[in-house]
Order: sequence, then C-alpha cells, then structure tokens
Amino acid sequence: MFSIDLAADAQLFPLEIWHAEEFLAHMDRGREFVGEHIRLADFVTDVDSARAFLSGYAQKTAADGGRLYGIRVDGKLVGGVLFRIFEADTGNCEVGCWLEPAAAGRGLVTAACRILIDWAFRERGMHRVEWRASSANHKSLAAAERLGMRREAVLRESYPHRGVRQDTEIWAVLASEWPQTAGR
Repeated sequence: MFSIDLAADAQLFPLEIWHAEEFLAHMDRGREFVGEHIRLADFVTDVDSARAFLSGYAQKTAADGGRLYGIRVDGKLVGGVLFRIFEADTGNCEVGCWLEPAAAGRGLVTAACRILIDWAFRERGMHRVEWRASSANHKSLAAAERLGMRREAVLRESYPHRGVRQDTEIWAVLASEWPQTAGR
C-alpha cells in the first residue's frame, strides 16, 4: 500500500475496510472532539458501523464517486480527509476532514487537502472543489481559507446536528484559481 508524507512523522494513506478496528479505536479517542461539528462520530460506534462506513467509501471509490484517506502520526491513525462527493462528469467535488484533538494545529489537514485538491484539478480535470462546514467550526473554516477557498454562501439552519440546527458555510476554489493549475 502507498502513503504520502505530510510531515516527518505523518502520512496520508487510503483508509480501507480492513482498517475497521483501527478506525473505531481512533473514533473512540476523538469522539467528542470530532462529534462537536460532524456526524461521523455518532455513526461509527462499533466495529460493524466502522466497517459499514469504510465499505460505503470503498463502494464510492469503485464507482468514482468519493474517496477516503487516513492520516497517521507515528503510525497511529489520528484523522482523515475525503472526497465526500466526487462528480467527474460535472467536474465538481467536495473535500472534508476530521482529526483527533492530539493532531490538531499541526497543519496536517491543510497539507492532506492540498494533495487531494491538487490531484482533483491536475489529474482528474475537476473544475470546482467545495468545502462545507458548520459556521461554528472555526478551525474547519480557517483550513478552507488557508487552502485558498472563497466563502460563497451560508445556508442558514440547514444542518441538524445533535438536536440543534446549524448554519452551513460553503467555500470553494476553482481550477483557474488553484496555484498549481492556474494558467494551465
């Protein structure tokens, strides 16, 4: 299996079904932090649900509709990034992320998402990459900004999370704006 270095001690790698137990252990460590803003922590609660989540992304990958990658630090799964939506026919996709608290603040999400976005534009010819996050998720919104995305909209009270309706911000970058592809 391949991995891509994000830092001297951190790698990005494909997260697959056979990682279910490791994925569950990771979710258990970061459940409250991850679950503060996204549903993933509420869906992955045992080995079967971890396997089902990973299987869903294996099916998305096979259908060219999404992809899932883990982030390891010192060999330990601490987070991930993904193409939640990947529509090659329209040239649109959406990236997303999550991390355990111990891995936050190191730039790992930004580095991993740069790799995904660059691949989407350069290798797959995508036109637009979106980022959606709760308006309350300031760290996620800061990552979108670091990636050169622009805030395009706020969908007011569009996302029910743990009994509270959240505003969702939509950020995006176009291929023509991406530094690695602009002027291609």
